[in-house]
Amino acid sequence: MGPVSGDFALSMDELRIVARFAAYSAEAVLPDFEAELPDDPRPRAALAAALTFACGAPRTNLQRTTAVAAHRASKEATSEAARLAAQACGDAAAAAYLHPIAKPTQVGHILRSAACAARVAELKAGGDEAAAMSAITSTAHHATLKLRDVLNRYPLAPSGTGRLAQIMSALDVFLRHQI
Repeated sequence: MGPVSGDFALSMDELRIVARFAAYSAEAVLPDFEAELPDDPRPRAALAAALTFACGAPRTNLQRTTAVAAHRASKEATSEAARLAAQACGDAAAAAYLHPIAKPTQVGHILRSAACAARVAELKAGGDEAAAMSAITSTAHHATLKLRDVLNRYPLAPSGTGRLAQIMSALDVFLRHQI
């Protein structure tokens, strides 16, 4: 399968790198969802679909359908940590469908899963923002040069007033400027 084109080209290998990066973060917080809703398989299925694609399988409707299902599961969670964990898994599966369109909203396909994981770390630390920054620093170690190259094709993540948007924006700036 050739490159996906739009405002620029993205190869399937680059999409796999993005999906792998997102899945790394989702995998770390999946237990936070499963602790609250242990019988709900949707976030785990989305994570598995993301990893299947990241490991070389073709991109299929499986990534889309499991992403939507994981996002629906997030709405059934009562704690913010569980909700964010399900969203991270859904975002990991959706990362396979990052569009090569130079719009800030596309950055969420790359970074939202990691931002969700950082927010979960912050919540688990009683709201200590330093925990989110520590998670961002840790996540950055898993951002390959290829991932950063893909990220740099896009404008900065949209700024927002919500905590998740703030964390994603901080992660975006950190990844673009870290040497």
